[in-house]
Amino acid sequence: MRLGIWLGCLGLAGTLLGYAQKPADKELAGDALIYAWLRHETAKVSRAPFANARSREDWERQRPELHQQFLYMLGLWPWPEKTPLQARVTGSLERDTFRVEKLYFQSRPGLYVTANLYIPKNLKPGEKLPAVLYVCGHSNRGRDGNKTAFQHHGIWFATHGYVCLIIDSLQLGEIAGIHHGTYREGRWWWHSAGYTPAGVECWNGIRALDYLCSRPEVDADRLAVTGISGGGAYTTWISAADERIKVSVPVSGFSDLETHVVDRVINGHCDCMFPHNVYRWDFSTILGLIAPRALLFLNSSNDTIFPMPGNERLRFKMHQFYGLFYPQPQSYFEFGVVPGPHQDHPELRLLAYRWINRHLKKDPRPVQEPEVPLFPGKELRVFPEDSDIPADARNRRIDETFVPRAQVHAPEKSEDWPKWHAQLLDQLRERVFTDWPQPVPAAQVLKENKDTGELILATDDVMMVVVHRLTSPKKAKRQLLVVLGPEDEENKLPTWARNCVGAEDEVFLLSPRGCGRFAWTQRNPPNYVERAHALLGRTVDQMRVWDIQAVARWLHEHGEDSLPLAVVGRGTMAVNCAYAAIAEGAISEIILVEPTTSHLQGPHYLNVLRVLDVPVALALLAPRPLTIYGAGPESFQVTQQVYERAKASERLRFLK
Repeated sequence: MRLGIWLGCLGLAGTLLGYAQKPADKELAGDALIYAWLRHETAKVSRAPFANARSREDWERQRPELHQQFLYMLGLWPWPEKTPLQARVTGSLERDTFRVEKLYFQSRPGLYVTANLYIPKNLKPGEKLPAVLYVCGHSNRGRDGNKTAFQHHGIWFATHGYVCLIIDSLQLGEIAGIHHGTYREGRWWWHSAGYTPAGVECWNGIRALDYLCSRPEVDADRLAVTGISGGGAYTTWISAADERIKVSVPVSGFSDLETHVVDRVINGHCDCMFPHNVYRWDFSTILGLIAPRALLFLNSSNDTIFPMPGNERLRFKMHQFYGLFYPQPQSYFEFGVVPGPHQDHPELRLLAYRWINRHLKKDPRPVQEPEVPLFPGKELRVFPEDSDIPADARNRRIDETFVPRAQVHAPEKSEDWPKWHAQLLDQLRERVFTDWPQPVPAAQVLKENKDTGELILATDDVMMVVVHRLTSPKKAKRQLLVVLGPEDEENKLPTWARNCVGAEDEVFLLSPRGCGRFAWTQRNPPNYVERAHALLGRTVDQMRVWDIQAVARWLHEHGEDSLPLAVVGRGTMAVNCAYAAIAEGAISEIILVEPTTSHLQGPHYLNVLRVLDVPVALALLAPRPLTIYGAGPESFQVTQQVYERAKASERLRFLK
C-alpha cells in the first residue's frame, strides 16, 4: 500500500473511531466508511472509459470481446436460442391515415410481450418503410400496459411514413412481472443468479426487432429505437446489443457511475436500469458499443434522476470517442438538452423525430407535432379481459429461469480431479471474482491496543475492519480466525464457535465490513450500499471474502510460521470463509458451522450460480481438512464425491 494512502486510511480510522463513540442518531460510523470505499472504487473503475481504447483500430480489435462481456452482464451470453415468436394479432383500430394492430409475441416460451403496431395506410404494393421500436418508461397504466402512455409516439411515426412498434415493459405490461427485486423485495439471489430485468428488457427488444423484420411493410435495413426514462435505458441496451439498429435515441435514461454511486442517484432507480457490472466497466463503454452508428443522447436540464453533471461528462467522452470514427463527429453523435424536469417533453420528442428522419430518411427538415386525439387505454389492450391472459405466461416468475444455471458434477476419476479443479477456479476468476489479485494483499495494522487485544486493520486502500486477539496461549499449536456475522458481538466469542476452539488455539475474532462497529445503516428500499456494489462489479459478500483473505494473509505473514491457520464462520459467513480459503493457500483448515447449502440462500456473489453452487465450491477445498457442523452429508454429496476423487475422504467431516 502506498504511504500516502496508508496515512489517509489511518486518518480516516481516527475520525471514524471517534465518531463511533457518539450516539448513533442519524448515521453510523460505517456509513462514512463504506461511502468512502464506494467513492474510491467508482474513481478506480471510471479511469478506463471505452476499455482504454485510444484508436479506432484498438477499439475494433477489442469490440467483439466487449460485446460478449456486455451480453454476459445482462444474462444474455451464451446467446439464448431464438425460439418461434408465436406472434398473434388480437384486434385492430382504424384512423384515417393509419391503423393500430394489437398483438403479442413470446420472446421465449411463456414470456409474453404485449405490443401495439402503428402502420401507415395506403402503402404502395411492395413498399417497405423504415421502422421504429419504441420502448416504454415507467408509466403505470395498470392492465392497459404502459404502452398506452406513449401512444403519441406511435401515432407520429405512423403519420410520417414509419412503422412503429411500441412494446410493454416487463413490470408495467399487461402481464406484469417485477423490476424491483433487490430494490425492495429482498431478492438478492438475483445477483447470484446473474439475473437483472435489464436483460429481459433487452431481449424483448431484440425479439421485437425480429418481429418487425418479419413484417412485409418493414425495411429491415432502416431500423431505429427510442424511448424515455426506463425506455431510454432499454434503448441503450438494445442498441449496444443488436447492430441491426441504425439510429439510437435514448432519452433521459442513462448516466455514469459517478452519478449513480457517488451522487446516490441509484436510489431513484429500479433494477431494470442496470446490468451487473461484473467486468467493472466505466459506463461510457456501453455507449461505445453503439458507435459508429447514429446516436442522439437526450435529456432535460432539471432531471433529478439523470442530472446534468453526469450528462456533461458523458457528452465530453462521447464526442471524443466518435472523433475516432468521423472528422465531424457531431453528425453521428449529438447531445440534446431541453428545459424542464424528468418528463416526456414535446421538445424532446421533436429532437428525436428529426434525428431519426435525418438518418433513416435523409430528411433534415424541421418537424412538428400536431395534436392528435389519443385512444382510450382500454381500447389498446391486447388481452381485453383478465380471462384472456394465457395460462402458460411466465412473466411473473421469469427471474427464476431467465439465466441458465451451471450443472456441475464431480469428476469421474481421480486423475480427472486436477483439471476439473483448475477449470472451475479459472471460471470463478473470470466470471465472478474478476480482476482479483492472487493473492489478496495482506491487511495492514492501523491501530493496536495491546491491553485489550484490539486491532484496526486496513484491508485495502480505504476499508477498515476490527480484529480482536482473544486468546494467545504460550504454546499455541494453531491460529484460529473466527469470522463474525452482523449479529455477533465483535469482542466476544459467539456460542456457535465454542466447539471449534481448542485449548491451544490462538484465537482472533474478525468483524468484516458491515459488521461490528463499522456496520452501515440499512434501509429497504433503496438498499443503496448493497446495490451500489453491483454497479462496481462486486457484492458486499464478495468484499467480505476479500477482508477474510486479507486478514488471513496478514496472520500468515506476521504470525508464527510454523502454526497452521484455520478459519471458521457460521451460515452465509461460513461460505464466505470457504471462498476465502479457496483463493488463499495460507488457510490450511476450514470449519463451517451451519453453512447455507445454496447461493440462492446466500452468500451472494455476482453470477456465481452460472459457474457453481455451494457444494461444488466446498469441493474446491479438497484436499484440505474441512469440518461441517450442523449440516448433513446429504446436502453435500458432490463435496463428498470430489474429496473421494482427491483421495482425501478422511479430511471431510460432518459433526453435529
